[in-house]
Parts: sequence; C-alpha cells; structure tokens
Amino acid sequence: MKLPRIKIGRPQRLAALLLLVFLVECLWVVSHQQLSQQDYRYAECGREMWERPSPLAGYFTTCGNLNGDGTFAYRVAGLPLTVQRLAMLGADRMRKPENRLYGEGTLHGSTWEARHELFSVKYLLHLPFIFFAVWLGGGLWWVSRRLFGNEGGFFALGLYCFCPAIVRYSVMPNNDVLAMWGLYGLVYAAMGVAHAMQGPRSKWKPRIALMTVALGLTAAAHLLAAMIGFVMAVVWMMYLAERRRSHVMQIMVFSAVGAVAILFAFFSFRPAAFSYVFTGGGARSWFALDGAARFFLNMANGPIVVATFVALLLYVAVRRCRYFGNTAPLVMVLLLFPLVTTQTVSQPWLWALPFLFTFVGGVFADALETQQRRMFLVLSGGVLVTQAMLCLAALPVIAR
Repeated sequence: MKLPRIKIGRPQRLAALLLLVFLVECLWVVSHQQLSQQDYRYAECGREMWERPSPLAGYFTTCGNLNGDGTFAYRVAGLPLTVQRLAMLGADRMRKPENRLYGEGTLHGSTWEARHELFSVKYLLHLPFIFFAVWLGGGLWWVSRRLFGNEGGFFALGLYCFCPAIVRYSVMPNNDVLAMWGLYGLVYAAMGVAHAMQGPRSKWKPRIALMTVALGLTAAAHLLAAMIGFVMAVVWMMYLAERRRSHVMQIMVFSAVGAVAILFAFFSFRPAAFSYVFTGGGARSWFALDGAARFFLNMANGPIVVATFVALLLYVAVRRCRYFGNTAPLVMVLLLFPLVTTQTVSQPWLWALPFLFTFVGGVFADALETQQRRMFLVLSGGVLVTQAMLCLAALPVIAR
C-alpha cells in the first residue's frame, strides 16, 4: 500500500509554531502549579483502573467517582503513573534483595502513600491532557484550512491557542477537554464520511473506522457529548450524502455498535461496571445561559467576544458568509453553549469553543476576500495580538 506523501510547507511550519507557543503556555502553567486534591483523586482512580482486576475499585470508590462522568480522563491520568510504577518495579527486581525498595508480589502501592512520587511525575500527570489539547488544535487548523484557506485556519488556531479557558482545562485532569477533542473530531469525521460516500467504496472504510473510534472515545469521556455528536453526525451526513442517504443509517448503526464495544473496553469488559453508563445519569441536561455568560463576560476573552460579534453581524448581513462551512459550526455553537448538565459536573460550553473558533475563522476568511480586506486584516491582527497579551497575562491566575 502506497503511503500518502506528507508535505511540510510554510503553512504547516507556522501552524506548528503556534501550537508550540500553546504548548509552552501549558508547560509554564504546570511548572507553577501545585498538585491539587483533584490531581490525586484522578491519579489514584486511574491507577486502580489499570492495575486492579475491575474498574469498580477505581470508578465507584469515593476517590474515583469524582464527577460521575466517563472513565477516559481517569485512565489517561493514571496510565503514566502505572507505566512509571512498572518501570520502577522492573528495575527494583534487578537489584539485590537487600537493596530493593518495593515488596515482592504487589504493584498496587497507594498513591496517597507515595505523594513524593507524584511530585516527581507532575508533568507526566498533566502532559496527556496537554497532548490532547495540542492534537485538537492541530485538527482545528487542518479543518479550518481545508474549508477556508490559510488565513481562516490561522485565525481560528490563533484564537484557540490564546484562549485562557482552553489553557485552563488543558493543564488539569478532566473529561471535558477529552470530550471537546472527541466531539469536534466526531462531527468533522462524519462530514468526511459523507463526502467520501460520493466516491468509491474503498475510501469509505478508513473514515468510517475513524468516526467509530471518535464516537467511542467521546462516549468514554462524556456520554452526553457522544449522544449529541451521534445525532448531529446523522444530520450532517443526511444533508451531505445526497444520493447515498440510504446508507447513512447503516453506517451509523455499525459505528454505534463499534463505539459501544470501545466503551465496554474502558470498563475492562465488566458488565457490572459498564451498567453505570446507563444508570449514572451522565446524559441528563438542561438549558441555561450560565456557561455562555461566564465565558463572554470574562474580560480575558474580550477580543474573542469582539470577533464573535463581528462574525455574527457578517453572517447575518452578508450572503456569501451563509454557506454550509460556516453554518455547521454555528449550529453546534448554538446547541452546546446553553447546555448544562444536571447530574454530572461538566462544562458543555467548553465543547463549543472549537466550533466557535471554526465559525469565526470562516467568516473572517470570507471578509478578507472582499474589498474591505485591509480593514479586516487590521482587525484580525488586532484581535489576535490583544487576545495573546490577555492570555499571557492570565497565565499566573490560571496557575494558582
């Protein structure tokens, strides 16, 4: 099989530079953070999921059932610690018996009894979540650039990299950043499947497999995000598939079955633990504007608010801005921002941010192709520079 040729040009290097800046922001915050009670809980619960026979020990104990959401974040947080413990145990067994640090036959040392070890792996505890945030930033740039060109892609990525809320949730263990990553990937993977359905069937399978994995991982992070993603995937695929609409529901059924299998695996294939997916109330939600108000009334997000307001005005007033590439992310924003979970502790408004940046990037890319290009170029640069300054100024606050 011939592998696709990857071309790394100036756009790719500039996008990588922006993501590098975002990574440095996150690492700076982590370096100035102290390990919190939440860090310890995620770490212990995640280690129990990896190291003990049943996730019941981790997810349903007082320490593990922190938010009542998915298991994805706990496993992500616990994996580096488990790998480290395995490596230390392997090295310890190679020492002479009198010099060994760990007792024979056990790997399950308590995280609470080894806090000094957590300090030595503080970066390992947080790096996986930063990795997913960087991955999402790369996906956001790729989608926006494919839809709107280099200017739209860079503007969307710039807003993402200098958004204090994104940085805040990227530097602590939580399921929301993973749900945000999964939901964005699921929606645009579904659109990719719909476009592939216009071509030969040989191109369907890889994209369907990608969509299935995205759906399963999103469900492992937060069931509500997966349900929303599944419904909207059906909607967008029905709209885009045109003559192939009869295949959409078959594809989605297969994807749902595969996603359930992935979710079952996150519970170590234990039916008793897996039953919590249906009884934990993770999908219970309501509509309120608290999350939207908290984001849009925050002064640190001022330039993003200005850009959003301008984009909405242009979308309403300029006909060329009202097409599917801009409308789809706007619909997702309007659906997610007012959403509030009632049974679990989660932030659906955070899931809306990548779609918001995609929408704003698309509208501004359209505006840059008009006769007022110079004015919007100055506005875009001013928004990015000001937002970057506000985000950098907010980093010490985030690190507290």
